[in-house]
Amino acid sequence: MARDVVDSQIVESRHDLVAWIEAGCKPPSAFRVGAEHEKFPFYKADLSPVPYEGPRGIGALMQGVRERLGWQPIEDGGALIGLADPAGGAAISLEPGGQFELSGAPLATIHEVAAELDAHLNCVHAVAEPLGVGFFALGLSPTWSLAETPVMPKSRYRIMTRYMPKVGTRGLDMMFRTCTVQANLDFSDEADMVAKLRVGLALQPTMVALFANSPFSEGRLTGRLSERSEIWRDTDPARTGMLPFVFEPGMGFERYVDYALDVPLYFVKRGGVYRDVAGASFRDLLAGRLAALPGERATVSDWANHLSTIFPEVRLKRYIEARGADVGTAESVPAYAALMVGLYYDSDALAAAGDLIRPWSAEQRQTMRDEVPRLGLAARVGGRRLREVARETLDIARAGLKRRARLGPDGADESAFLAPLDEIVAKGRVPAERWIARFEGPWGGRLEPIFAEAAM
Repeated sequence: MARDVVDSQIVESRHDLVAWIEAGCKPPSAFRVGAEHEKFPFYKADLSPVPYEGPRGIGALMQGVRERLGWQPIEDGGALIGLADPAGGAAISLEPGGQFELSGAPLATIHEVAAELDAHLNCVHAVAEPLGVGFFALGLSPTWSLAETPVMPKSRYRIMTRYMPKVGTRGLDMMFRTCTVQANLDFSDEADMVAKLRVGLALQPTMVALFANSPFSEGRLTGRLSERSEIWRDTDPARTGMLPFVFEPGMGFERYVDYALDVPLYFVKRGGVYRDVAGASFRDLLAGRLAALPGERATVSDWANHLSTIFPEVRLKRYIEARGADVGTAESVPAYAALMVGLYYDSDALAAAGDLIRPWSAEQRQTMRDEVPRLGLAARVGGRRLREVARETLDIARAGLKRRARLGPDGADESAFLAPLDEIVAKGRVPAERWIARFEGPWGGRLEPIFAEAAM
């Protein structure tokens, strides 16, 4: 989840909200990509989750990383809960259950994304090793119950924890027990934003299938390949989903703003204090008539923070954030970013992806989304198996990356980062199916080995 924006400028009207998002438009020459990923810390000695407190806790881990990097601290009530790189724009933050997140800097190439990830992992392992802490990367913690999962000292999460059970049955699982990989990408104008949002939303179920990596919960098989993705289906219908309105005529910045205004608030932050207004309307805050905060007017930071608490499969801020995939191996982070860059940053590829998804109806897109957590690449859409759609999607992205021709130090272009996904499609077996085979075979129904084998 994004760190808070700080900007106290008063927002005067709905037009200002639209203009704020539209200000994200960039010329294609300025397009960048940012990769985000989360991972679970655990104690190597007994495979237990790592609490925030204590000399070997997550707070100590964060402090050690701060000392090593020299990044600016982000605190909440005196607790160190994140770090920000003032030069490059990257950040490290904590998810509600202690998931350790890197929000990568906006970078020019996937080669740089991979290098950033390597540097991050080298840093956190150097700090974590003396603490007896390791990291594993799965879409859902495979053995820990919700009750066993630690709680991080972040005020906004306390508000969300109280509110989530009122609007869905799986919101707390989402917050405390899941990990994802995401890609942040730019748009040039309104038409480009709409084309990218449509392609991204329609193809996120394909991403769910390719990256499916969460078949276990509380020590047992769930019957699904991505339990993380299934959890999102019953988290909060007001702020999640496939956004069918995006595919309707008239879609643009204003239509997305109207959608976001209808999503209930979680909080309003004033003077470093999070005020619980969960369920209230941003429209009331905009008009200065929010009952819990009489006379308070909406600010730019209120709007930016509100947009960060909306969780569709692809969401719009001043950039587009694609967020459908389970986290996996270290190779999965640049692979996801490369896939999205290949689809988005070449005009021919974006047009081809648009042609691929155009025949699908809203009902077909939703059915695919509903079936993918269980069926993976065996799900169907438009009369085709998703494995075939995934192969065509990869071919489109590969061609786009080759036309971009951004070469790395070894002389290879960015399409090389799609290799792990090519292998998945060629074999027709997603990461979760490998874990299921291990669980039912050599592990003998035990999950202890997964902590080492899924290490990041």
